[in-house]
This record gives sequence, structure tokens and C-alpha cells, in this order.
Amino acid sequence: MEALRPRVEQLTDDLLDGLSGTVDLLESFAVPLPIQVICELLGVPPEDRADFRAWTTVMTAPAATAAALERRREVAGLFTGYLAGVVAERRADPRDDLISAMVQARDGDAALTDPELLNTIALLLIAGHDTTVNLIGNGVLALLRAPDQLELLRSRPDLLPAAVEELLRFDGPIERASQRIALEDMEIAGVRVPRGAWVHVSLGAAGHDPAVFDDPGKLDVARTPNRHVAFGHGVHFCLGAPLARLEGQVAIGALLARFPGLALAVPPTELRRHREGSIVRGLVNLPVRL
Repeated sequence: MEALRPRVEQLTDDLLDGLSGTVDLLESFAVPLPIQVICELLGVPPEDRADFRAWTTVMTAPAATAAALERRREVAGLFTGYLAGVVAERRADPRDDLISAMVQARDGDAALTDPELLNTIALLLIAGHDTTVNLIGNGVLALLRAPDQLELLRSRPDLLPAAVEELLRFDGPIERASQRIALEDMEIAGVRVPRGAWVHVSLGAAGHDPAVFDDPGKLDVARTPNRHVAFGHGVHFCLGAPLARLEGQVAIGALLARFPGLALAVPPTELRRHREGSIVRGLVNLPVRL
């Protein structure tokens, strides 16, 4: 990941060079940066990246109706079909990218079946950019609503690693963990959970647990230690955590350094969250004055 830092910094600077006045920070910066990074890493050509953003939006939204569920299945089929074609190309003509490396590893020792290979690539593409979009968006909003912490971080860029951890805790990009099933009867906070029951674990609530964090409702960019679980835990720990941390540090650090007058362009009450019911937590847009 550290070897990637110069490229992430270059992509960040290129995007910021094109910004001025009042912009939607999500569409102009927080969305294109992670997409470019993960697609370059995996070897997805630039002309296909807009499709990935559209597919991801559908596949991470809650399917509350039969029509929405059918649309998700349709998009999943398009996505899988596209990836199968990419895998076939890399098998015939390997390149210097992560998909080629995964294909060669699968063909070399049969560690993955073809469906597992396709699902792993899909997971990397979706989770590798959508969550980082919301890390940047939610993080910038949290800082703009805590001016003292914004100025502290701007004056002390050495705090960026700690600040990103705090932003992940305070308003992380994942609202809850993927579904779990209770393996035995248990009781949690007075609630009986029978064996076999579905359990939804709120990562957001865990980040605001007063038994773990002092004054959890306060943003503190110098907070340490910071035992948040925004990336999950144990065998479920996020594979992309190092990349997300790198992109968050570079993107937020460069944005604050480049635009000292950064401010919300609308009242906070006009900002809306999207994808209610999804495991992902993010903003619809983030209008700012640079």
C-alpha cells in the first residue's frame, strides 16, 4: 500500500486541480478517486469505470420490492458476465495487475474455484471503492461540523492517521456488519437470541459505546487509543483496510491543505443520507464552497 501512495497522491492532486468555486465534493472528488485507484490496481480499463459505479449503486441498495430484487439480479448478471470476460482475457494475456495475479494463483494451485475467483474480484471492486467514497464524504462533513477539530488537523497534518481512525469511528462508511447467525442460544442486554436467529451487528453503535470511548459523541482527531470496529474484527476484518486508510489520509489531507476556506454550501439539515436499510452509510451529495 505504501508503494501506491505516490500514485494516490498524483490522482488526488489531478482531481483537486480541476475544482473551483462551489462543487459537489462527492461526485467531483470522493467518487472518482477511489474508483480510479481500485480500477488501476485491478486492471479495469478507464472506459468501463462508469459502469462499475452504476452497478455498485444498484447492488448495495436494499432490495425492498420484487422489482428492486429483480433489478439487482439483472445487474449482478451483467457484472459477473463482464468479470468473466476480463478473467478470460487475463488468462490468455496476463498483465501487471491484481486480476492477472489472482487468475495465475487460481490456475497454479486451484486455491479458488472460478465462481470464487469472480466473487472475490467483484467484492474487491465494490467494497474497494464504495466504502472509501463514504469515508471521505462522511469524514469531511464531520470535520466541517467541528471547526475546532478541522483547524487542529489542518495545523497538524501529523494527526492525519489518528484523524482517519476517529472519522471511521465517529461516522464510518459501514452502518452494520453483514448478516450473522447465532450459533447457540444467548442473551444480549436482556434480549434472548435463540440459536439460528439472524443477528445484525451495528458497527455505528459500537463506535459510540460509552463503555469503550470517553465522550463518544465528540469528534476528537487526536483520540488514542481508538479501538473502533469500523473494519470488522477477526476473520471478518476488512481486506481493504490498508488501502482505505491510505486513501482517506491522502484525500482529506490534500483537501484541507489546498482549500483553507472549505465550507458547506448548504445548511447541514439539507444534506440527505442514502440507501436506507443498506449496510452502507453515506451522503447523497456534499455541496461545498472551496
